[in-house]
Amino acid sequence: MTTSEPDSRSDNPPDREPVAVESTPAPSIDRGDETRRETLPPLPSLWIERPAPDKAFVRSSAAHFIAFAGGVGLNPVAPGTAGTLVAFPLFWVLEYIFDSSGFLLFLVAAFGVGIWACEVTGRALRNPDHGGIVWDEVTAFLLVLFFTPKGLIWQAFAFLLFRLFDIIKPAPIRYYEKKLHGGFGVMFDDLLAAFFTLLCLAFWKAYVIG
Repeated sequence: MTTSEPDSRSDNPPDREPVAVESTPAPSIDRGDETRRETLPPLPSLWIERPAPDKAFVRSSAAHFIAFAGGVGLNPVAPGTAGTLVAFPLFWVLEYIFDSSGFLLFLVAAFGVGIWACEVTGRALRNPDHGGIVWDEVTAFLLVLFFTPKGLIWQAFAFLLFRLFDIIKPAPIRYYEKKLHGGFGVMFDDLLAAFFTLLCLAFWKAYVIG
């Protein structure tokens, strides 16, 4: 008869003591290093936030007021077209006040002041040719109206041509827009659009109408 011996195996044998495992302490953090990490300046962002102009911005400076044509440039839809339209009533008033030489002197002064105003406003907006800067359209179209034959039909035709050249910017307007910077560049490309407009009007008057 075979007798079975009791199984001496168990989860914790009595003759084997559990081994204590020493835990490695976590590395200490120097408070000085931690403070230095917390005080490190943030990395510069590649995104440059540009301020959005509003009525307060326009009123804050004479340069802003001129560049935005008294706030006309705040028009959310086609500010350049709105600025060009402002030239109509301004032209009628100036035509009543000045003679021909006085009007031309006013345009020279308006161009010079526009260089300064557009330069200052472009820097403030971090955008040298912001869409709300419309004094360049006002000044250039005043020049167009000065040399355009009298009559609303001629003036309306001049308006359409000027806006066309100012928007599509054919050569060399596009070239000078990219080549010239600052306030002078903003004013000069619209001056070229005015030149092309007057050239078309002169051609139409000389060779079509006769």
